[in-house]
Amino acid sequence: MERLTADERLTLKTGAFGAVFLVSNAVPGMLAMVRESFAASGALAEVGGVVKEALTTGPLPQLPRDSALEVESVVLPALGRSVEILSAKSPEDIETYRSVVLAAAERVALAHRGIEPAEAAAIEKIRQALAEAA
Repeated sequence: MERLTADERLTLKTGAFGAVFLVSNAVPGMLAMVRESFAASGALAEVGGVVKEALTTGPLPQLPRDSALEVESVVLPALGRSVEILSAKSPEDIETYRSVVLAAAERVALAHRGIEPAEAAAIEKIRQALAEAA
């Protein structure tokens, strides 16, 4: 395994945190956001190794806040790029990354009232972005 650069760690973090943000904002609401944040942090805290290092070190990613399309335009490419980075530097961690991102996204969707159609659509986009980079 080759060590990740700060930019690569930020890309992994942007993808993971952005996926959570994307699902959370699919069905907006303040109370829901609080519950969803706790749900996501639980999933992200359970990971180890290179993925944990990437998600817990360095600055927080800067995500657009104006529209879902703008968020998607940053997050979905970051997810694909994250898989490419891990393929090159730590292939044994690809499935860990995919699993933790999807688990966090699903926990966010389930945290308030179960998975609503807009959240399911966001999760499917995340799943595709993680798979297409394979």
